[in-house]
Amino acid sequence: MQNRPTAAELKKGGVILVDKPYKWTSFDAVNHIKISLRAKIGHCGTLDPLATGLLICCTGEMTKKISGYQQLPKEYTGIFHLGAVTATYDLESEPQDAKEYDHITEEQIHDAVQKLTGDIMQVPPIHSAIKKDGKRSYDLARAGVEVVLNSRPVTIGEFEITAIKLPEVHFRVVCSTGTYIRSLANDFGQLLGCGAYLQELRRTKIGNFDVVNALTPQEWKDLWKPPANPAQVLANPL
Repeated sequence: MQNRPTAAELKKGGVILVDKPYKWTSFDAVNHIKISLRAKIGHCGTLDPLATGLLICCTGEMTKKISGYQQLPKEYTGIFHLGAVTATYDLESEPQDAKEYDHITEEQIHDAVQKLTGDIMQVPPIHSAIKKDGKRSYDLARAGVEVVLNSRPVTIGEFEITAIKLPEVHFRVVCSTGTYIRSLANDFGQLLGCGAYLQELRRTKIGNFDVVNALTPQEWKDLWKPPANPAQVLANPL
């Protein structure tokens, strides 16, 4: 079995698979490892604080590959909550505008899925890091400024409903980079006419990288020196 790359090897260049914990920012996760490794490091795609799951972190010379990894398709699992909406499209803000959802049928749910599968136009959440007039959209929204973001093309390659337990709808999605699952939740609720927000989200795959081979930032810190599964740390994989 291949041994875990040494700190010196990772400083030269490698890939680390990280399972980001709930309520950690992506920066928190990367910085936690950076302090322990003391190497140049960057991540390949931000996760919202309330989301968990896979972050690909590149070190040393491999940071040049970040843009390539960012373009890989991503897989998510999670839960849409029917019957209300939120300003942020998730639980970063309070649910409002409650509506009845008991009448929603499985047929209606699967019809909405079909309409949101394939090449679609999606409007990003105004509470996002997208820049508008040189400023972050979420900063403008928090300041009470009216923000209008343009729709943009994204691809929902796979959209599967894994369980229906109203008001919860459990799902799995494979999508292109730039897709906002929060917006997908909001659009899903609009199609059903009862509103919806993203209750839970986990990123499970990026390309062929799988979160089952990842460790949390603290696990990396605690287990840095012992030999590791080579699937968890890939030194110069390309």
